[in-house]
Amino acid sequence: MNHVTRIDAGSAQTPLDHREHSRGYRQQVLIDATVGSPHMSLTFDYLDREGYVESVLHSYEVSFYVFAGTLAVTTLGATTHLSAHHCFNIPLGTTYSLASVGGAVEFLRMASPTRIADGRRTDTFFTGEVLAGSEPIIPDMRDPRNRNAARFDSESMDLRRLAGGTNVNDPTASPSMATALLAYSGIGVKMLIDQQVGAQLHTMFMVDYQPTAIAHPHDHPFEEAYVFVEGEVHALVEGEEMVLHPGDVLWAGVGADHGFENRSDGLVRWIEVQAPQPPVRHSYRFNREWEHLADKLKDGAS
Repeated sequence: MNHVTRIDAGSAQTPLDHREHSRGYRQQVLIDATVGSPHMSLTFDYLDREGYVESVLHSYEVSFYVFAGTLAVTTLGATTHLSAHHCFNIPLGTTYSLASVGGAVEFLRMASPTRIADGRRTDTFFTGEVLAGSEPIIPDMRDPRNRNAARFDSESMDLRRLAGGTNVNDPTASPSMATALLAYSGIGVKMLIDQQVGAQLHTMFMVDYQPTAIAHPHDHPFEEAYVFVEGEVHALVEGEEMVLHPGDVLWAGVGADHGFENRSDGLVRWIEVQAPQPPVRHSYRFNREWEHLADKLKDGAS
């Protein structure tokens, strides 16, 4: 099962359960149970200038990726200002509030598991409290007290830069596995939201495909969604060929085989989310490897 949609500000509406508890807040639903997803509700959200969402908590985990503007996230005792390319994880059951700072804000919102919509239960609880925040905190990736924030930096995906050493005095996070880039066959993966920032039910990361990079068709025991932000990529999803561009969003359910190829001369980049979090082993099932085994067995080899 798969689904393709596109980010469209004109489709965004204020969620019914937020109408009495927010101002200037709208969201466009991209992926949720209505398209077959039991594990994620992915939306693109908007806060107008002087917009806000009152103190709220959920029975699901939430993370944000800011596209434009400055988003103030207040949890008990802390107010964090997130600008473009900042990410933030809200653990399940954690009370928080949102506000725009100095202008409108656009951000991707990931919730896992998917929003409850059975008419019997609720998953969102406005607490009515005024959270005591702090002087605004700008996430500092070097500060060991950071628990929930991440930031995407294009330089972190530059393999040529990473091939050399880092000056100990550079104003960046100390190099470690927590800052590592996974790179293979022209594909780069930079983790943003995972257990390092408190997420337990989903992951979020940035993916780069260099020219000629290819991932052969495969599937997973978890769901994935892709928010395309740069370049043009050719995809084969459950046997259907498609070309995806910035603003397009693809969802691949459990068992939906999919593959990607960058046939252009430029970079392809997307934000990817997974839910639930992948297992330690057997995250991938490549069609061609099992077809290879079938051919070996057919030929009498072991």
